[in-house]
Amino acid sequence: MNRIEEMRESHARSRAFFASGMTRSPAWRIEQLAKLGRAIEAREETLIEALRKDLGKPMAEAYLSEIGWVLNDIRHAIRHVKRWSRPRRCPSPPAIWPARSLLVPEPAGVVLILAPWNYPFQLLLSPCVAAMAAGNAVWLKPSELTPSVSHAMAALLRDTFSSDYLAVWEGERETAEALLSLRFDHIFFTGSTAVGRRVMAAAAQFPTPTTLELGGKSPCIVLADADLRVAARRIAWGKFMNAGQTCVAPDYVLVERSARDELVAELRKAVRSFYGAEPLRCPHYGQLVNAAHAERLRALTDGQKVAFGGLADPETCRLEPTVLLDPAWDSPVMQEEIFGPVLPVLGFDDINAVLHEVNRRPTPLALYLFTRRREMQERILRETVSGGMAINDTIVQIFGHALPFGGVGESGMGVYHGKAGFDTFTRYRPVVTRGFRPDFAFRYPPVRLPARLLKLISRRFMG
Repeated sequence: MNRIEEMRESHARSRAFFASGMTRSPAWRIEQLAKLGRAIEAREETLIEALRKDLGKPMAEAYLSEIGWVLNDIRHAIRHVKRWSRPRRCPSPPAIWPARSLLVPEPAGVVLILAPWNYPFQLLLSPCVAAMAAGNAVWLKPSELTPSVSHAMAALLRDTFSSDYLAVWEGERETAEALLSLRFDHIFFTGSTAVGRRVMAAAAQFPTPTTLELGGKSPCIVLADADLRVAARRIAWGKFMNAGQTCVAPDYVLVERSARDELVAELRKAVRSFYGAEPLRCPHYGQLVNAAHAERLRALTDGQKVAFGGLADPETCRLEPTVLLDPAWDSPVMQEEIFGPVLPVLGFDDINAVLHEVNRRPTPLALYLFTRRREMQERILRETVSGGMAINDTIVQIFGHALPFGGVGESGMGVYHGKAGFDTFTRYRPVVTRGFRPDFAFRYPPVRLPARLLKLISRRFMG
């Protein structure tokens, strides 16, 4: 049996399992979520070691941004699944009184989740938790670029769940393409915009509802009135965690020219306080995913003015936190998503020109602004578009379960986190229940009511 035949047989079993109705019980969903949480906790050390092997993640970063993140998602879902799953009463129009109108949450069915490599544990299992909470059967494709994490997660899930309920498929690009040839009830993809387009094209053949969590160049605007020391620390933290391989990391900084040199000096101090004088030797600083990615990033610095950093270690796939000064807008580093520890800093004199430049580019996944001035905060919020925004900080707009996370335009479509994730993998069915009496004759043809009365009924009783 070849791979695609194996997938088709497994797919049929998942369809049958979902059709059995097993996943519809909120109590059963809670039991599966708890089981997943226990399995993760039991293999914590193995998972942390896998993240260290693939991405050089320090223990604290691996736990907080990956394992602890997913465990928090599980705990949140367990607390709320019963409430989220209840039918919601809706008002009925007077024309159908007496009646009961409900919005009934139902699982989408068999869903596919395709994960990237930069946060390989979180970005596979966080949407998986949402899909489980919503009562779906789930197929998962981890990234082949982080093989240690992929193998560890596949072993964990296969040892814990039936593949009819949670199926894990490891493999290269061909595996993802084979998966996309099957019919799913929802596809959830996190990755690059280019691959997102291919996923959407594949989904269109059935068609299949699709959530795309993509990326883009997220700008960071710093005005001269900001606390530049705090701004620099928060920018450096958001940019250089996971060696810059974060989809919502500040991609470039636009700073008022009068504050540029001071901000760069504070960025240098922040990097030194985080990672020491030799970041390439620092155990708290991550590595790049592979040599090809490292070389792409190094090439982006060619011909640029380097304020600090820039040293690379090809053997360990590491590149120092690097700040570039005033690269040209048409240079490669300002045209493509950087996705690494290279931060262009550009001075500006006119905020209007900055907003024009930001707005003429593809809509970013995040936008950051540092200023004390409330009117500028309100203006930039009003005059820009982005998936999310943080004022006087970075990354924090994706924390917690109350705010949905997602992009706009080329940075993605659809959202998740908390209840928003449950909603993503849920179909809300409208249901109206009526008795057999009364049964007014005027609704049936031939309708002999005068036009004026018809308009009155439409306006007063149908809405």
